[in-house]
Amino acid sequence: MGGHGRRRAGPGEEFWQYRPAHSGDAARFVDWRRSARSDTQFVRDREWQLAQSLSLWVDGSASMRFTGAPSGRGARPTKGARARLLALALAVLAVRGGERVGLTGPLAPPRPGRAQLMTLATLLGDDTALGPDYGTPEVAGIAAQGRAVFLSDFFGDIEAIAAALGTLADRGVTGVMLQILDPAEEDFPFDGRTIFESMGGGLRHETREAADLRARYRARLAERRDRLARMAAEAGWQFSTHRTATAPEAALLWLHAALERGRG
Repeated sequence: MGGHGRRRAGPGEEFWQYRPAHSGDAARFVDWRRSARSDTQFVRDREWQLAQSLSLWVDGSASMRFTGAPSGRGARPTKGARARLLALALAVLAVRGGERVGLTGPLAPPRPGRAQLMTLATLLGDDTALGPDYGTPEVAGIAAQGRAVFLSDFFGDIEAIAAALGTLADRGVTGVMLQILDPAEEDFPFDGRTIFESMGGGLRHETREAADLRARYRARLAERRDRLARMAAEAGWQFSTHRTATAPEAALLWLHAALERGRG
């Protein structure tokens, strides 16, 4: 992360080129070691860098409040709690790298500095808002040619997700999608009579033998994941999945590395 090189001389930290000194160049800019090898004085130019703009969409839908193990020794965080943790950690890394970072939508547009981190911590710490059953990416406020991170289970309308990616690709936005799932949503460890209900209460299904649904459920989940990965690739984005039972550090490292690859 950090400033993005503009392939020209200007303010920045990375060495760009040596050039002959001109009238008006201050003596402190002269590279005396390089100049000693010739009869000409040389100035050490740096590459002009612009602060990158990073926008975060953290799915706040009811579905993200799910955890298959809310208490006990094997307790797991909700998907939403993990998404908010990763978003804030990524924001800290971005600000340390000199980037502007914010949330999609109108509440916290990308800005640099520690004050922005406090704003993001406050907004991400509020999980009381009641959203719809499933989320749709919000693209408002994402700057053209900027970067974005989507953190969600991506159980919402897949056509709406595709439309959001298409809109951003047309604006030159690159980014990453991290699908956050609870192990129960991948493994489907249910047997016997089971009532399935969405977190918002909008959907309900009862079955006498849940095990009979396991193979079909896993196949449909795999199909959705494959399509999400293809959609991301077509938009020039990267896609991965994170289970809430695993440590968040691995997901954070992947997010950081994926953003670096996307910038190249």
